[in-house]
Amino acid sequence: MSHVLLPLPRRAAALGPVLPLVAVVALPALPPTGDGAGPADVVSALVVGYCLIRLLRERRRPLSPRAAVVLGLPVVGLALAAMGAGSPAAGLGGMGRYLQVFVLVPVAVLVLLRGRADFRVLAWSFVGLALWQGAVGVHQYVTGTGASYQGETVRAVGTFGAQDVMGMATAVSLGLVCAVGLALGRAPLWQRAAAAGCAVLLVLPLALSFSRGAWIATALTCGVQLALAGLRRALKVGAVVVASAVILMGGFGVGTVMLQERIDSITQVADAPDQSVVDRYTLWAAATGMWREHPLTGVGLKGFPEYRDGHATLALSSGSDIEGAGETYHKQALLSPHSMYLLVLSEQGLIGLTALTGSWLALLVCAVRGLLRVRRRGPGLDCALIACGLLLWQLTDFVYGDIGGPSTVLTGMALGLTAWWALPRDERPDTARRDAVPGRLEEAVAR
Repeated sequence: MSHVLLPLPRRAAALGPVLPLVAVVALPALPPTGDGAGPADVVSALVVGYCLIRLLRERRRPLSPRAAVVLGLPVVGLALAAMGAGSPAAGLGGMGRYLQVFVLVPVAVLVLLRGRADFRVLAWSFVGLALWQGAVGVHQYVTGTGASYQGETVRAVGTFGAQDVMGMATAVSLGLVCAVGLALGRAPLWQRAAAAGCAVLLVLPLALSFSRGAWIATALTCGVQLALAGLRRALKVGAVVVASAVILMGGFGVGTVMLQERIDSITQVADAPDQSVVDRYTLWAAATGMWREHPLTGVGLKGFPEYRDGHATLALSSGSDIEGAGETYHKQALLSPHSMYLLVLSEQGLIGLTALTGSWLALLVCAVRGLLRVRRRGPGLDCALIACGLLLWQLTDFVYGDIGGPSTVLTGMALGLTAWWALPRDERPDTARRDAVPGRLEEAVAR
């Protein structure tokens, strides 16, 4: 009996390095504690510190030269923009946030993940968070305890609350992308079936989030994942998704009228746009106006709110209406252009935007190259689909949104998964090192 039970604690201990990363993903499940750094941000900082201490003790190089260049590229624009900030506090605060999300957290994930088994554990943690947030969101819709939408408190926001209406949509979308990637891999049938079931379940809370940007990014990403996995499989899964949507939205009448109006509003950006679209266009115009005045380095980190009124037209409303999900009615100021690309362009200029997007595009190219190597018969197809999918989702969603709120740390974790696949230390993602654990942890967890 002992020879059967003995490997179990060893296998559990072997998961040690990935457990802090799982904690970072799990902590956004807790209600927000205020406007400052949340528990996930604090733990992510501790994880980064742990990585630094570990690397100093082991005296080893954490990154390959290529990884150091790709992940370190955003620092160039950040340093210049921090020097041009309105105050030292704003410059240091803004630089710290950007470094956390786009540099330090991804590097920590890259250092701590040791193989495809760890990768899958972290991917499943994204799915678990999405299921929890989705369950809370559906309950909010059914009971009328969500955020306010068209005068009714039915918008699903999960535990993120009405202050961060995009939080649940982000968490559910990233979990859905991970679930689709796991379902399209080469794991045993029961694992793929479980992942596919999770993906179908997550469609409903994503729909009830009423987030048009998350809908577009998720539909595009999952479509690309299906196409990369094979045309025949893409047609089968597409048929299942369409059938599920018809049953949920048509057969049971889940949010039919509101969802239809929200879907129709995606195409009404020129004819009869609602106030949210007008505000977004006005903020986008203000951001481009700032860039024209400061084309190379922008107005400085956290400078958009200060310069906004000088570039925005009278069409901009006084703020977004916030109500429901535990919040009393109040106005929330519009302090960002709601586009990551325009936020970077306005605050960091062409230098910052080129550095940041150059880093992301390099990651995407490397990740796709790794996927093509394992597409037919190599191990790790699910990891490749997840890595490419997470980055593609972020690149698409950044057209309509930017960083901010408790869900921001998930962006850094997602980029870390992409970086692990795209920039392995041995430069060979299809031959990731197996851990020297009795019973082969890689096989036990991955298979």
